[in-house]
Amino acid sequence: MSAKLTGQKLTGQKLTGKARQQALAGLKGWTKPRGRDAISKSFEFRNFNEAFGWMSRVALMAEKMDHHPEWFNVYKSVKVTLTTHDAGGISEKDVKLAGLMDKWAGKAGKT
Repeated sequence: MSAKLTGQKLTGQKLTGKARQQALAGLKGWTKPRGRDAISKSFEFRNFNEAFGWMSRVALMAEKMDHHPEWFNVYKSVKVTLTTHDAGGISEKDVKLAGLMDKWAGKAGKT
């Protein structure tokens, strides 16, 4: 991740061009949903408790970032979509939150 995404304040401006390509290149398994400027990924955990614990951890960080995911949970599966609504597309906030989700999901993020 760039220095911009690790220590400095994140912008909610829509990423475009080369900056967008570079930012998204570091994310594995995230895809673009049809008809949206967003990124999505499905996570599969061992059980509901693990999935919900992960969601709780992500929710606390999302609140601190003032950037909230769209997500859907059934038992041990969580499907996430990230976009910055105010920007009309993917921003640094989405990339940062996606990276944290992957890190905290561990092997579950490899689905």
